[in-house]
Amino acid sequence: MLLEWINITTVSAAVMIIGTAGIIALPKPVDKVIMFALLQAGLIGTIVAAKYLDVAMAAVIFDPIATVIFLIAITKIMDIRNQKKEEEEANLA
Repeated sequence: MLLEWINITTVSAAVMIIGTAGIIALPKPVDKVIMFALLQAGLIGTIVAAKYLDVAMAAVIFDPIATVIFLIAITKIMDIRNQKKEEEEANLA
């Protein structure tokens, strides 16, 4: 009875939910990237389960590009935060 619920759709949905919860809950940006990859994997599995293989192929091609853009954005934000912190420390001294 339990094995009836274990198929690609439910596993993909569970992976997407775990990835989404991880993105929301985890504070470190690198951990968010890992959870983002998990979310992408669940999304691709859901698309494949719906038998949209052409869309899944496009998603597989664009997902690494999205991850790289996400990493670039994280590094830029961290640089800006560090610069502001240094400016505030310089103003206090």
